[in-house]
This record gives sequence, C-alpha cells and structure tokens, in this order.
Amino acid sequence: MKQAAIADGPELTVVDSMLMKRVFYAFAALALLSVAISLGGKWFGHSIAMAGYTDDPTIRQVVIGNNVIAVPANFIRFAQARRDGIASRLDLYLRYPQMDGYSEAARDDFNHSEANRNIVFLSFEPQMMSRDMSGRFAPIYSALIVQPGIPGPGGTTVYGFNEKSGYLNEVLVVGKRPGKDPFVARCLSGPSADQSLAPCERDVHVGNDLSLTYRFPKEFLGDWQTLDAAITAEAGRFLKTGH
Repeated sequence: MKQAAIADGPELTVVDSMLMKRVFYAFAALALLSVAISLGGKWFGHSIAMAGYTDDPTIRQVVIGNNVIAVPANFIRFAQARRDGIASRLDLYLRYPQMDGYSEAARDDFNHSEANRNIVFLSFEPQMMSRDMSGRFAPIYSALIVQPGIPGPGGTTVYGFNEKSGYLNEVLVVGKRPGKDPFVARCLSGPSADQSLAPCERDVHVGNDLSLTYRFPKEFLGDWQTLDAAITAEAGRFLKTGH
C-alpha cells in the first residue's frame, strides 16, 4: 500500500502542475480580454459619439480630373472619402458664416440640435453641362418659369415652374448682378422645404472643368450675395491646381 501511494505521488504532482498552468493561462487570457474590452470600449464609444464626424484637421489631397482639392478631413462628409487619392466626386460640409468644419465646439450645429440651420453642403464633380446655373437662366430656365415672379428675400425674385418643366415642388430664385449673369438657385417649396436641412441648391463652375454644387438653408437667401462670394472663395482656397 505504501509503495502504491509513493508510486502515485509523482502522477498527482504532475496533474496539479498542469491544472495550475491552465488556471494561470485562463486568468491571463481574462486579463488581456478585459484590457481589450476597455480599450475597444473607449474607441467604440468615441466613434459613436462622433457619429461619423471627425475633428481631424489633417489636409487630404483629392484629385478630380485635372484638379487637386486640398481640404481638412473634418470638412469631408463621408469617412471613406477622407484619404488622399483620385476620386470622381468629393462631398464636403461647413458652417456658415464661420466657414469651418466639424469640431467639438460646432457639434450641436452639425447635429442640427438647435432650431437654426447653418450647415452648407458642397459637392465637387466633373462638369456635366457647358453652363453653370447662372449661365443656364437665359437659354433654359427663362422658358420654364411662370411670369411674373414675386419679390423674394435679399432683393431676389421668386418664380414658379410651369407644369411641363419637370421641376415639381420647386421654385427658382433669381438675383440680379449688374454686368454679370444673375444669381440663380433652385429651392424646394411647401412642406418639402420645411423638412429639408438645405432646401436650396446652386451650382457654379470652378477650377478646370469642375462643377461645385452647394446646398444651403433657405434662410440664407437674404444674404445670397455674401454667401455666394464666401462659397466660391472657399472653393478657391481648396483648389490647388486647375485654375
């Protein structure tokens, strides 16, 4: 019996040693998992809080045709577009009149948590038409609107579209500019306008065969001259080639 007990001794020791190693590894794995969850939770929590935005000011250089658009990442709307390289289109957003991108200080504005709306959306893409919206007024829009128009904000005239125009629930806002083609913007009308964050749209030609479309709240129409100058100036700052 004593010999059997002695013979069994080393075997029991080996089993205990293996068990302790397993327990040690299990605790080590749990510790690593805890750290990973903690770090991942912080990252994921920050990601949720940002809700797709970024406050990263790193300049990204995006090439569209013969144009290079150098713009901070926090101006770029979509995460997948916040990189250097070639693109067919680039979508941006900014606050007006501050003309800045997303930041913690501007979070409420970009989340539209206040009653006022002050975000302008911009899109750069290759020109599809030989004339921009101002240039299309005389040859195209003038034949599609109902005369006479009615007085609009900032000295503009607001025209309805005729039934055959194809522009349902939209109006054309026109502002005279001495010696130049008029300021022209299309805006949603009725309930659609009230539900939209940026119901007015205008496009201008910039750079080298590039079109810039910008959408803005209808409240900005009263300041259309300053708005249009600010947007085109900002586009000029972004464009590094193609002038």
